[in-house]
Amino acid sequence: MKSLPVIHESRLVEPRYQIEQMDLEFANGERRTYERIHGSGRPVVVIVPMLDADTVLLTREYAAGLHRYELGLPRGRVDAGETLLEGAQRELKEETGYGARELLILRSLSLAPTYMSHIAHVVLARDLFEERLEGDEPELIEVVPWKLGELHQLLTLEEFSEGRAMAALFLAREWLQQAAGA
Repeated sequence: MKSLPVIHESRLVEPRYQIEQMDLEFANGERRTYERIHGSGRPVVVIVPMLDADTVLLTREYAAGLHRYELGLPRGRVDAGETLLEGAQRELKEETGYGARELLILRSLSLAPTYMSHIAHVVLARDLFEERLEGDEPELIEVVPWKLGELHQLLTLEEFSEGRAMAALFLAREWLQQAAGA
């Protein structure tokens, strides 16, 4: 395994967006300056809520980055003092009107590891029950049931483009298939 580059100097060049510049030296003597964006420091969860064995609940909400409505999965930051699963339960109730009796962390995903420290934790939610919590969204989020068996059709929709949601659905589908075969 390669040794990590030596950080000779590090400085925050844009505090508002947490952009850090690092002066690095690699094992071969090459020196470069890299920039990276730090996350908020609070964990993020992406939830795969399973209404039944083959139906996932997607959400459709406004995505400011693309200025359109986007299909995806419930997600959000974990609040101070919450565990990952507590944050996932709260976000699930706020965004879908469902809670889950079973929550399982499938894995963590990086967003753009070459320049961001952002990590999202994929949580599978099963055995759902109706319960809504008031969230911070400006409008009610539309909930769209989708069959996992029709995942290939979902991937063709322009309004479904977030990589974290795609990866989370494939991870969940594989985990569910293995669990069913066990």
